[in-house]
Amino acid sequence: MTRLAESAVRHWDFRRGVEGTSVLVRFGTDHGVPRRTLLAGSGLTAAQLADPSLEVEARQELRVVRNLAAALPDAGVAAGREYHATTFGILGFAFLSSPTMGAAVAVALRYYDLSFAFSIPDVTVADGQVRLVLDDRLLPADVARFLVERDLAAIHTVIDELLPAGVPLTGLEFRFAEPEVSDQYEATFGLRPRFGCPANVATFDASYLTEPLPLANAHTVAMCEAQCRDIVARRRARSGTAHEVRELLTRLGALGSPMPEVARELNLSTRTLRRRLEEEGTSFRALLDEVREALAEELLTKGAVPVEDVAVRLGYAEASSFIHAFKRWKGVTPIAYVRQRPGAR
Repeated sequence: MTRLAESAVRHWDFRRGVEGTSVLVRFGTDHGVPRRTLLAGSGLTAAQLADPSLEVEARQELRVVRNLAAALPDAGVAAGREYHATTFGILGFAFLSSPTMGAAVAVALRYYDLSFAFSIPDVTVADGQVRLVLDDRLLPADVARFLVERDLAAIHTVIDELLPAGVPLTGLEFRFAEPEVSDQYEATFGLRPRFGCPANVATFDASYLTEPLPLANAHTVAMCEAQCRDIVARRRARSGTAHEVRELLTRLGALGSPMPEVARELNLSTRTLRRRLEEEGTSFRALLDEVREALAEELLTKGAVPVEDVAVRLGYAEASSFIHAFKRWKGVTPIAYVRQRPGAR
């Protein structure tokens, strides 16, 4: 198995352009949801949505997502079809001007925090198939299904725009249970998904990765990537402290990551780090807990790692402490959680 490229981010909490939110609001109003309802609690105004230079916090867009999903709970796929290559601005032009589909996918992952996605992708190639996994474990449970559907439909739409002949999926699986309204999946993705699976996975033939793109232009893609690098550098410099802590803890695997060490990595004093996290409405303990939960699930379900070893890897002194924490996260013990997963024996 070969990993095509690493996603630039491992958490959805990154600043993003306002256009992604604007798409959601336009979609909602077109389907009868009042603009004021969609923007409620986001801190955004209709005038701000029209400002192409505006950046929004992920939680502002998430508030709009919640409002839209509450009004139209089965509209995730339809909303995703409203995202096109040009919706992504300079990143979209980098897609379009890439030499091949594989190069376009690599660009997308390299500058993933210039997208509007919330699901975190993992793209691998094995046995002649590209396997795109959208990780939704860190997404708020009330909107996880909506966001996965929106993100995957947007990705599928953009890929079909890169290669006008289309890229047919060979498989599609979702973690969530089959909804009452399910006809939209086949109409959008060309096949009926399987539901209640271990992960959100779309697959297609790897031969499409080498397909030349009709608008490929070496000069244009180089220019677009240079602009993407500049935007990413500025935006990451303005990212919140909580985002930086999450990224660092995920990289370190949550093991051996006491607060003073993380503060040193960020060139901050422990006191300053604590204060900044409080200002952002969170704490180091809460972020560590969040990252440990995601890593625990990954280790238990993907690697078949014994519970004792998972506890050690996550920095717990005793397995009993990890088991207690896991029951608080999931409501069951780690062993029970693995056994109840789809496909478990």
